[in-house]
Amino acid sequence: MSAKPSVLFVCVHNAGRSQMAAGFMQHLSQGQVDVLSAGSAPKESINPVAIEAMAEVGIDIANNLPKILTPEAVQASDVVITMGCGDACPFYPGKRYEDWVLEDPAGQGIEPVRVIRDEIKARVEALIRELLHP
Repeated sequence: MSAKPSVLFVCVHNAGRSQMAAGFMQHLSQGQVDVLSAGSAPKESINPVAIEAMAEVGIDIANNLPKILTPEAVQASDVVITMGCGDACPFYPGKRYEDWVLEDPAGQGIEPVRVIRDEIKARVEALIRELLHP
């Protein structure tokens, strides 16, 4: 791992879970971790309920755009987190891969998305502790 660890969050549409996780990682690591997010079939825009849920905790992801998953994004990352959606992700030796099984916020109201958001936050906080304070 480089001096500054890098994390890639992946979910199919790159419109909810992976965007919330990237938002938390950027905010909570205070720039100490490079953050990428992507999806194998990105949507046109971020899930508006995910944007609302993150705004409630002071994190703005409204201007983010879903991005396509590329082999280069995986190669540039030390840790690759897939978000419980069975996403096909290129495998490269020496990378740490984890699958976080999380409910999909697509089509859900704010209450269930808050629960998903809070679970993502807890997992990101644990990952930050592992990466920055081994």
